[in-house]
Amino acid sequence: QVPLVESGGGLVQAGGSLRLSCAASGRYGRTISNNGMGWFRQSPGKEREFVASISWRGDTTFYADSVKGRFTISRDNAKNTVYLQMNSLKPEDTAVYTCAAARGSAASRSAGTMNYWGQGTQVTVSS
Repeated sequence: QVPLVESGGGLVQAGGSLRLSCAASGRYGRTISNNGMGWFRQSPGKEREFVASISWRGDTTFYADSVKGRFTISRDNAKNTVYLQMNSLKPEDTAVYTCAAARGSAASRSAGTMNYWGQGTQVTVSS
């Protein structure tokens, strides 16, 4: 297991920004520096959807069309942390955001390629 812990969620007005962080616990000597990483979100009554992903070196990123140009995924392997910078937030971005570590090193849009999941952090955007 690679415990993943998200932080940075909260309540923000439409048009505002938040930065989510996803840190891998080093307690057991595990690291995510060799894993592709992804962010997914789920709102009540809806299925989980892909948001963004990044390869292990950070040289490849994918975004959902709904967030392209507003969200940016990045990583700091020295800190074992992945970030999701969210700008120009909209009420429809309201969801629980969860980070995940892929089995391999590539960026991926598919939840099926993810091996480890965090608990999620709530993002609420008010209109």
